[in-house]
Amino acid sequence: MNCSIVPPYLLSRIADRPDRLAAAADAARRTLMEFTSVAETRQLGRSAMPPSSGTAFSPKLRRTVFDALGQQELPGKEVRTEGTPPTGDPAVDETYDGLGATYALFSDAYGRSSVDGAGQPLLATVHYGRDYDNAFWNGAQMVLGDGDGEVFQRFSKSLTVIGHELTHGVIQYTANFVYQDQAGALNESVADVFGTLVEQKLRGQTAEQASWLIGEGLFTPEVSGTALRSMSAPGTAYDDDVLGKDPQPANMADYVETTSDNGGVHLNSGIPNHAFYLAAVRLGGFAWERAGQVWYDTITEPGLPVDCTFSVFAAATVAAAEKRYGSGSEESSAVQAAWEEVNVMV
Repeated sequence: MNCSIVPPYLLSRIADRPDRLAAAADAARRTLMEFTSVAETRQLGRSAMPPSSGTAFSPKLRRTVFDALGQQELPGKEVRTEGTPPTGDPAVDETYDGLGATYALFSDAYGRSSVDGAGQPLLATVHYGRDYDNAFWNGAQMVLGDGDGEVFQRFSKSLTVIGHELTHGVIQYTANFVYQDQAGALNESVADVFGTLVEQKLRGQTAEQASWLIGEGLFTPEVSGTALRSMSAPGTAYDDDVLGKDPQPANMADYVETTSDNGGVHLNSGIPNHAFYLAAVRLGGFAWERAGQVWYDTITEPGLPVDCTFSVFAAATVAAAEKRYGSGSEESSAVQAAWEEVNVMV
């Protein structure tokens, strides 16, 4: 199982074009080789249980950033801890700030302390590997590569990437969706949802003002694209002669049946992503307040199946909206209409 931000199909496209991008193709091949080990580590992480009421964790922000120094051994050398000044290394300082912004979203908006809800320290490693073309959550911490310099820049440049990966940690301790087929696509989608909400909250943006892009700023100027994914218009994030065209669907009519990428988890996540965007825009204002609250209530509701389908999840979001805001409320109506627009039956 793989919870990396860059999907394997995109890395494969890059790896197949050494004639155009020699350094990037080499980096992509090496990154693809890491997928199995990352997946095995992530599988171990899935078995982690929420801390008991007797835990010694304190409900406050505690960040530690490590430097892998170009190696692939974790966590690496400790380079910045909670409350210490900036180091001058952009990757370290962007990551430190991103950890804080993600903590702030979940704490301020939903009353959650850290990924586990009990103040677990937030750990991150930067400068992982040589020209490593990805970022991932391994069940215990976030890991960020520096990119190859031809296609990808350093992964700490995008706050949505940091928010996305840490949200995989939140999912691990809440809904714990299996990383396969529609449940896996929901895992990816929920990570995208809260990844963009981290950015929107930090910038003070309304739903109408936000870009709704995941991984904006990762591509170098040589790439014809703005981001890895678009929640407002799935399938439009990039259109490049090497990378190809963004293949994400926005509607169940275009659902991709595949055995690769764990059943298309990075592809079909575009459908629930777009549903969230539609609900947020219908409600207006700050998306983390009402739409985000509904999604948070849904993933923290006991009994949500780990092998959840889109339809089951959609029905759960409507139920969560009705539970918090009332049956027939503006919120429940907006959520139901959003799912209907992407042809997911509630």
